[in-house]
Amino acid sequence: MKVFVTGATGFVGTAVVQELLKAGHKVLGLARSEESAKKLINAGAEPHVGDLMDFESLKLGAKLSDAVIHLGFVHDFNRFPEMCILDSKVIEAIGDALVGTDKPFLITSGTALFSKDGITTENDRAMNHPHPRIATENAADDQVAKGVNVSVIRLSPSVHGEADEIGFVPLFIKIAKEKGVSAIICEGKNHWPAVHRLDAAKLYRLALEKPFEKGTRYHAVAEEGIQLKTIAAEIAERLNIPLISLNAEEAEQHFSWFTHFAKLDNQSSSTLTREMLDWTPVHPTLLEDLKGSYYFSGL
Repeated sequence: MKVFVTGATGFVGTAVVQELLKAGHKVLGLARSEESAKKLINAGAEPHVGDLMDFESLKLGAKLSDAVIHLGFVHDFNRFPEMCILDSKVIEAIGDALVGTDKPFLITSGTALFSKDGITTENDRAMNHPHPRIATENAADDQVAKGVNVSVIRLSPSVHGEADEIGFVPLFIKIAKEKGVSAIICEGKNHWPAVHRLDAAKLYRLALEKPFEKGTRYHAVAEEGIQLKTIAAEIAERLNIPLISLNAEEAEQHFSWFTHFAKLDNQSSSTLTREMLDWTPVHPTLLEDLKGSYYFSGL
């Protein structure tokens, strides 16, 4: 099938494009620059000129294709709530172009919406959640109500692997380098789930090829939860800096806007996803990647 992919030249998107092409699908990738268009052409995909604020280009891309994978998101944390609202409008625009069809529409969300005691599963919903990113999940449900064939893939907070530049792990490492210490909050017993980007890419393809009930949630989770103290200790060792513990007030000063993520406790299961799609992660774990050369290549 021909698949319209937003975020096609991003960290996860490039892996998804390759996964689709290797499986025999055609890819129409959203390209907001000449550079992005060249990347798509070199990858074997067809570029579709436009961006996430050009709703007409998004609608056209959806109409020209047999399915849509929405991976694009503007990672401007200074305007994060605004970008989450934009994401909901993007979903609405694409959904409008798919009404009356049965074309699969995969929307990207995150397990990190659910910072709670216990394990988050694919059945968890949070319509009135205070986190701005809930706008994406609510927009997905709005499209289901219109009859659009929507499924949601919730990515782990840490999608890791080579070429990871703006994810949780490189940001955590960057702060440690700048501060000269690798820090945890209190005992660092909170958890981040993780998935390698190549395993996540395969999940997108499987969800596209084996659609389930409209509104289904899938979890791109290879590891249910790695304690932050384990991640921070590995970073401290690789950077040869101290590992320290901060109280809540100190953490706000140390991590600034990243504090929410540094204290995130988000153990998440992918049991249902694995059963539905016969998905088995096979690529390196987060700690295996941290012990490798990529994340610390500049040392």
